[in-house]
Amino acid sequence: MKRPSLFLPVILLLPLSACAAAQGGDAGAPSLAKRTVEGRFDVAPPSVVVAPPGPLPADLAGRLARWESDGNAAQQAFAAERGNTVTLVSAAAGAPVASERWVVAQQAISRLIAARAPLTSALADIDRLYLERSIDEAVDGLPDVYALRERLADMASAQDAIVQALSDQLPGE
Repeated sequence: MKRPSLFLPVILLLPLSACAAAQGGDAGAPSLAKRTVEGRFDVAPPSVVVAPPGPLPADLAGRLARWESDGNAAQQAFAAERGNTVTLVSAAAGAPVASERWVVAQQAISRLIAARAPLTSALADIDRLYLERSIDEAVDGLPDVYALRERLADMASAQDAIVQALSDQLPGE
């Protein structure tokens, strides 16, 4: 049978006694009280007034209207082309790669992608405008620009998903 060592508890208590001695009011320890120099910087920072964005400048309103019109026209052209593309892709679903039905389905997907070109072009233009105005810190009308950008991006994202789903139905090369 082993006897517990008395040496281990004594070793463990030594660091605790050193801490207790240091807290006992040693005159050599620095005080943590606030010094008079530290109070000189207790001043409130000046308030910064930021004006809210104003209305959209007149020169940009026409461009935004044109981009919105382009996006809507592209959405309609995409919807019109989609039905025919779905039919051709469904007919080519089991066809081998490079067969007549497969090539016709690929061409239909290409026409579907081409139908959305005005939307992607408008989205690129509005992204460029948004970045330019942000860099120039021209905040007037940015909420309108951002709202249109979001609508166009949502349309483009939905169209991307449709094109990808149709492409996935065809066998790959």
